[in-house]
Amino acid sequence: MMKFCLNLQKFLNYHFLKLHSLSFYLSKGFWLVWVGWTMALTPALAQKSINKRVYETSARKVAEKIVVDGDLTEAIWQTSTKVGDFFQNFPFDSSFANTKTEVMIAFDDSHLYFAFICYDDHLDQPFVVQSLRRDYDGGRNDFVSVYLDTFSDGANGFGFGVTPLNVQREVLIADGGENVNTDWDNKWYSATKVHDRYWVAEMAIPFKTLRYREGNAPWKLNFARRDLKTNETSTWVPVPRNFRLSSLAFTGTLYWDEPLKKPGLNAAIIPYITGGNSANFVENKPERQTYGVGADAKIALTSSLNLDLTFNPDFSQVEVDRQVTNLDRFEIFFPERRQFFLENSDLFSRFGFSRIRPFFSRRIGIGFDTTLKQIVQTPIIYGVRLSGKLDENWRVGFLNMQTARTSGGIEGQNYTVATFQRKVFSRSNIGGIFVNRQMTSDSSSSFSFNIPNFNRVVGVDYNLLSKDNRWRGKFFYHQAITPQQLNDQYAHASYLSYQTPRWEINWNHEYVGKNYVAEVGFVPRRNHWRFEPSVFHTIYTKRPKSKINNYGFGVYTNFFWNTSGSLTDRTLQLAHFINFKNTAEFSVRVNQEYILLFNDFDPTNTGGERLLAGSDYTVYNFSVNYAHDRRKLFNWGFGMSGGQYFNGSRLSGGVFLNYRVQPILVFNLSADYNRIEMPLPYRSVDLVLISPRVDLTLTRNVFLTAFAQYNNQIENINLNARLQWRFKPVSDLFVVYTDNYFPENLRTKSSAIVLKLTYWLSI
Repeated sequence: MMKFCLNLQKFLNYHFLKLHSLSFYLSKGFWLVWVGWTMALTPALAQKSINKRVYETSARKVAEKIVVDGDLTEAIWQTSTKVGDFFQNFPFDSSFANTKTEVMIAFDDSHLYFAFICYDDHLDQPFVVQSLRRDYDGGRNDFVSVYLDTFSDGANGFGFGVTPLNVQREVLIADGGENVNTDWDNKWYSATKVHDRYWVAEMAIPFKTLRYREGNAPWKLNFARRDLKTNETSTWVPVPRNFRLSSLAFTGTLYWDEPLKKPGLNAAIIPYITGGNSANFVENKPERQTYGVGADAKIALTSSLNLDLTFNPDFSQVEVDRQVTNLDRFEIFFPERRQFFLENSDLFSRFGFSRIRPFFSRRIGIGFDTTLKQIVQTPIIYGVRLSGKLDENWRVGFLNMQTARTSGGIEGQNYTVATFQRKVFSRSNIGGIFVNRQMTSDSSSSFSFNIPNFNRVVGVDYNLLSKDNRWRGKFFYHQAITPQQLNDQYAHASYLSYQTPRWEINWNHEYVGKNYVAEVGFVPRRNHWRFEPSVFHTIYTKRPKSKINNYGFGVYTNFFWNTSGSLTDRTLQLAHFINFKNTAEFSVRVNQEYILLFNDFDPTNTGGERLLAGSDYTVYNFSVNYAHDRRKLFNWGFGMSGGQYFNGSRLSGGVFLNYRVQPILVFNLSADYNRIEMPLPYRSVDLVLISPRVDLTLTRNVFLTAFAQYNNQIENINLNARLQWRFKPVSDLFVVYTDNYFPENLRTKSSAIVLKLTYWLSI
């Protein structure tokens, strides 16, 4: 194709000269066509030239001690080869970056070192750094980062980044870079320093923190920089702007001038102690004092295979879930935040689809209290988790946890999950999973594995990732196993996506049998076929002075049939979106929806009169959303929707306000309003959810978060405050305070305060 374009360009050059004697207007028109052709062709030629570059570099072994201070005075930094010539990712991806960045690499027996030199002609303007809190938002902060694919599989890796104020962020990368887990926490070191016309970032990453093959095997890597003052994002290896910076399809090669050694004994014990006080005023229970001790252990069996142990774990420091206005007929998903479940979590939690998960770790540690008639937390006695790489092709995972028998009719449960992944082709993999929930106590036995109360799921997934990242997909089959051995206890699905900078075409089908029960999974809906095709087209502006970066249109469809072949749900959507160069976003959508109720349903979820099962509704509605320039100290956004709602109407509006005093204070306010009007005898309601939040970072090691949530749908006001002092790397003191109130009179429902101390002890 490129050869054809070049030949056509030569042809036009030649014949343009021959036509020059024609009238002025004809030649002028032809000239305009020629200029347009040349302008359109030049970026393609430039991109092809860029892609021909060889992206290779090496890390030099050093004997001298490198002090991570941001000064770069060590001899190795004076003589190292610099990686540079970053390529622009945003606002365009067809030229070199305007802001120059250079990177140097070194290593010794224990650490991998990176030194970034970030040139900046606008240091008279403040950096865009939201706060000093660890694990910053990559879209709202200046930063540099490195992405490491230590097994060169193009699927899994690590990311480490710092802002100019030395705020750290480490991530686990899965699914080729599309899944980035910022909740992972580990030990590494960094320092930054600002000079007259540039700033420096220096990193030291312990080999014990990483998972890799020992020896001389090369790694894949890429570097990225975001400079929000100039609104430019750039990478060493070019990443098309329709993909994430962390995409492992676009990486260079890192060679070692000496083979990597085993990292030595890599083990850590993280003990904790906790104490607290709680009170439940609704049930008139006396105040309860709680105390606890426990420990986690991390043991690297090899440089790529990790064993995690936990004894009497406590997760009181985990931030409470954000409340939502619930108008759904099905269960709402809340993500896992507990640290024990996070490393290599994709080996366990990414099987199936987002709403057909055979394993959902938040099912562990909860039970239904038959006295209180509600779901409550249950103690976890122990947990064992093995995860990682056996070699460059095989990944394995194993999890076993035991919960305790408690009052309220909650029996002990044992949970086992075993998984594997086998790399196929360049970046794809095939995986298998086995999930088992086994009751271990009943009225006749305090502990036994022979109780005939269990739920099991076995399944196989194929994950497709093409070499250039344009093709992505997943295909799976899962079978449930229960004591009853019913029919139709399986689920299968397929997803295929083709994506270029201009086109995104998606296909999805799902089948979930009426008796497919995954008790340790997340499957809010059964007994259905689903088909979900969509097409989106994006148009990028070519005018440098345009305020718009891209805009586009899309068609989204979603159909549900029950397994008998009757249509139960249909969504037809037309969408238009605009993305501005200043990071602002705008979108508008128009929908036609059809809903057949197969259960009685209260459309307000407030305990009102229910619409009857078997009734159906065809409705029309719209939505509009806008988000302001997120680089500004004060930024805001809104969303609104309206239209028909079952046999009534619904008008919704939401707004968010963000204000920051860099880099110590961020204030957020979000508010949602729903006006639902229904004919009698059904209930009409005004639902309000307001949540102000203050995030105060006194230093890089002391963080205070406080927020309130007013939700009149559940008639509750929640206050939560969380103080964290990181007195050593991955060693913390937490103080967490929570209150719940009745909105009408501010009478206290419940109150709790917890103090927790954790300490990372390396062995």
